[in-house]
Amino acid sequence: MEQGSRYNLINMNNVEFYDQYEERLTKVLVDLCTSKGFLSGQLYMIDELDEKWTQLAPNYMADAVAEVNEYPSVAIAWAAYLGMGLTAIWDTVWSDYKDIENLYDKFREPRGFDALDEYVLEELLSLELESEMANSIENVLRSCAHLAISMIRKEETEPQTATSFYILASTVKVLFKIGVSIELKLLGYKYEKMEVELPS
Repeated sequence: MEQGSRYNLINMNNVEFYDQYEERLTKVLVDLCTSKGFLSGQLYMIDELDEKWTQLAPNYMADAVAEVNEYPSVAIAWAAYLGMGLTAIWDTVWSDYKDIENLYDKFREPRGFDALDEYVLEELLSLELESEMANSIENVLRSCAHLAISMIRKEETEPQTATSFYILASTVKVLFKIGVSIELKLLGYKYEKMEVELPS
C-alpha cells in the first residue's frame, strides 16, 4: 500500500478522535481567551474564512512541520496570526483578495515565516510592535500555543507518524479559528439574538 493511501486510511478511521480533540482544544482555548478579555465565550464563524483556510492549510502545514520540533509555539501560534490577518482583510478589502489561490504567500513572503506575526501586527492590524495591544495579543496567543502544546503531549502520539501530523493539523486549525474570532471581536463584531417569525 502506498504511504499516501495508508495515511488517508488512518485519517478516515480516526475522524471522531480528531473531532473530539478539536472540540476539547477549542473549549479550553476559548475559555482562556475569554478570561483574558479577548473572546466572549464562543468562536465567531465566517464561512468564507473557513473555506480560505482549507486552501491555505497545506502550505501553512509545510512551514509548521518544518518548525514544530525546534519552535513548537511558533508553528502553532502563527496560525492564529494568520487568522487575524485574514480577518482584517475580510473586513476591508476582501474582494481584492478572496480569489487569490496562493494567498498564504502574501503573508509569508514579505518577511518570511519566522516574522509572520510581526507582518500581521504591523502591516495588517496597523499596530506598533511595542504597543500595549500588540503585547497583549502576543501574550494571549503565546498562552494559547503553550496550552495547545500541553494538550498535544497528553495525547502521547508517536512522533513523525500520521496521527501526530493530523493532531498538529487539527491544532493549527483551531488556532486559526481563534485568531479569526479574536480579530472579529476587536473589530466590534458580536452575535445578536434574532427573533425569527416562523410560518404557521
